[in-house]
Amino acid sequence: MLTLTVPLEATMDKSKQEEDYGYHLFPTRNKEKQTKTSLSESLFTFNHKCQVMLRFAKETSPYAQLLLSAMKSSGCNVLNDRHFTCEECDGTVSGGFDAASSQIVLCQNNIHQQAHMNRVVTHELIHAFDHCRAHVDWFNNFRHLACSEIRAANLSGDCAFSNEVARFNFGLKEHHQACVRGRALRSILAVRNISPKKAEKIVDEVFDTCFNDHAPFGRIPHSKRDAHFAYRDYENRNRYYANL
Repeated sequence: MLTLTVPLEATMDKSKQEEDYGYHLFPTRNKEKQTKTSLSESLFTFNHKCQVMLRFAKETSPYAQLLLSAMKSSGCNVLNDRHFTCEECDGTVSGGFDAASSQIVLCQNNIHQQAHMNRVVTHELIHAFDHCRAHVDWFNNFRHLACSEIRAANLSGDCAFSNEVARFNFGLKEHHQACVRGRALRSILAVRNISPKKAEKIVDEVFDTCFNDHAPFGRIPHSKRDAHFAYRDYENRNRYYANL
């Protein structure tokens, strides 16, 4: 099953009759390599750009650096060639985590800016971190899926004030919570063939617990500066406990 980074404007295909766990949004998943076509050169350009932005995100984003360090500490060392892949995707998604292969899929045709890449990598690494640290039943347990989607929306910067202003979607009282809830709900509806009412009920049931689970950041990193301090604290945790 694929968990998704779904843009605010994503539309859901309600005509889908069979559960495919979101794989219809990633047409190159589980398919043999296609014969080269006249588009091969442009696809190579997209793929190369995606790979460059991915490398830059891993090397410079404190969000990604903290998550990669936390996964390594949990015994899940992330390898670039094994656990990341840049692919062509449906136009409504930016990325996904494929639990069946433990791969993060980055949509090379939909990610064009470094800031966007940084958020997608962070969002999907949160799913990968949850996959690493917990016995997540992605395929059968809706609550597990909802919890990870809530955490990813909450901790990745998806709902940062600057991003919401850019979407012309902002408010004051509990706006962050509303954004997290809405994005988690849209992600679930994109990959599971259930009604919006049922999805809302599932999100509501786990929201408080999962919203307040800030691992491994220890806080909600509302900005790159917050993430930098969280990463510093995480890296210094052993020094702190050694001095107790």
